[in-house]
Amino acid sequence: MTHTSDTFLVTGATGTVGRQIVRELLERGHAVRALTRDPANASLPGGVEAVRGDLTDPASLAPALDGAAGLHLITFGGGYEPLETGPEIVELARGAGVRRVTVLNGGGPTPLQDAVRASDLEWTVVAPVEFMANALDWAESVRTEDTVRAAFVDRHSAMVHEADIGAVAATALTAPGHAGEEYVVTGPQALTVRDQVVAVAAARGREIRLVELSEDEAVARWRAEGHDEETIAWFVETLKNTPPVGRTVVDTVERVTGRPARTFARWAAENASAFTAS
Repeated sequence: MTHTSDTFLVTGATGTVGRQIVRELLERGHAVRALTRDPANASLPGGVEAVRGDLTDPASLAPALDGAAGLHLITFGGGYEPLETGPEIVELARGAGVRRVTVLNGGGPTPLQDAVRASDLEWTVVAPVEFMANALDWAESVRTEDTVRAAFVDRHSAMVHEADIGAVAATALTAPGHAGEEYVVTGPQALTVRDQVVAVAAARGREIRLVELSEDEAVARWRAEGHDEETIAWFVETLKNTPPVGRTVVDTVERVTGRPARTFARWAAENASAFTAS
């Protein structure tokens, strides 16, 4: 384990990726400060300093940035709106003496990411493809009906374990040689929905029935779940015509961290209890 006096500030620390970055930094012996709007309910690991702050209010970051050597940023606010506060956040970080910044790419250019890239900070963009954790959307129907209902079941996705995203980001924050890089992060295989269902069934030791939805059925379901039309159109385009970047395996995890990317079978085994009735 590496021990250091440096402190690293992680924004989005209670999210799927943020929690993994926090864990990675802690395991490497670093001091971790986690920015959250609600520190009392953040449920972060012991040893993490939870601090209140909001990326939509840059001034609230100033105390959290004090003494931080590195900063991890997300590009969206609480309502998933692109943050417009990038220039102010960059200036606060520079003034606080932050050296390295990682940005979690949310699916394309954003004002905050653009501001970081235009700065003189040692920045790294971390651009993961589909999270393996998205399979948790099936958990309730698998537990209660042994069934997954999904559209576009033969599409391929190079989906990535969220812990590998955290490991890439933590490495970029704490080690030299990653400045100015934009890392696409994938898993080790391009899998179909059918492949994923088979892996989850094997992990929990019980078969799962896959029901393929038509595009119209999927759209109706997303509307019933409360998604707006713009989001639904994005779902259809991304899932029906997954772009090459989303289905092409790259070796970023191994190149950056020195170990192979985790498989979906491993993810399924780690999360089997989520798919098993109590």
